[in-house]
Amino acid sequence: MQQVMNVYGLIGYPLTHSFSKKYFSEKFEREGIAYSSYELFPIEAINLLPSILEKHPNIRGLNVTIPYKQAIIPYLDALDDNAAAIGAVNTVKVKDGKLKGYNTDAIGFQVSLMELLGNTDYRVIQALVLGNGGAAKAVIHVLKQLGITYQVVSRTTTSNTLAYEAITNEVLATHSLIINTTPLGMSPHYDTYPNLPYTALTPKHFLYDLVYNPEETLFLKYGVSHGAATMNGLKMLYLQAEAAWKIWNE
Repeated sequence: MQQVMNVYGLIGYPLTHSFSKKYFSEKFEREGIAYSSYELFPIEAINLLPSILEKHPNIRGLNVTIPYKQAIIPYLDALDDNAAAIGAVNTVKVKDGKLKGYNTDAIGFQVSLMELLGNTDYRVIQALVLGNGGAAKAVIHVLKQLGITYQVVSRTTTSNTLAYEAITNEVLATHSLIINTTPLGMSPHYDTYPNLPYTALTPKHFLYDLVYNPEETLFLKYGVSHGAATMNGLKMLYLQAEAAWKIWNE
C-alpha cells in the first residue's frame, strides 16, 4: 500500500519574507520525518482557501500569516479556547475534513519576551504595542497574562489607541518596552520603520520586533545605537512552529 504524503503549509500574502518552508523542510530531513512536505500557498484573498484545500486533500496543517490571522476565522469549524480569547489564528489543524484554529504566536512570544526581559520586575514595565492586527492580539494577550501595562499605537488615534504622532519623548520615558507587530522593516522594505522619537531611547529600554527578515531592522538598529536591549522575531518563529507541529500531530 502506497504511503500518503502529508502536506503542511503556510497561507498569507505575500510570502517572500517567510522562513517557514526552509524551517520545516530542514526539520523533516534532520528528524527523519518521511512522507511529509511543507508548501507555500500565497493567496491574494482569504476566500481562495477552500480551493487550496480542494486541490491538496492531504493537507494536515497550516500556518497563517499576514494578513489573514483574523480573516481566516469564519472559514474554521472550531476554535481552540486560547485562539478564541486572542481573536486571531496562526495555526490550523485539518482532521477528517474539519478545520480547527489555534494560536501558537502567544506561546512563542511569551517565552521569548521573558528571555529578553530577564529579571526585570514586570510590574514596573509599561509597553507600547505598535500595530493592531492579528499579531498584536497575541502580544496583548501575553502582556495581560504577565501583568504588563500596555498602550496600542496605530496610524490614527481612537478611544483605544494612540497615533504615532502622539508618541513623544515623555511617552517613551515612561514606556520601557516597545513591541513592533507591524510589517515595517520587513524584507524587501528594509528602509521602513515605525515613526518614533528614537533619540529618547536609553539602555533601560527593551525593543522587540516580530519581524525576523532581516535579522536586524532599522527599528532594532536605532534601539541598539541608544543602548537598548533588542530581540527579533526569529526565536518566536521557532517556538510557535514547534508548538504548531505538536498540535498537528496530537
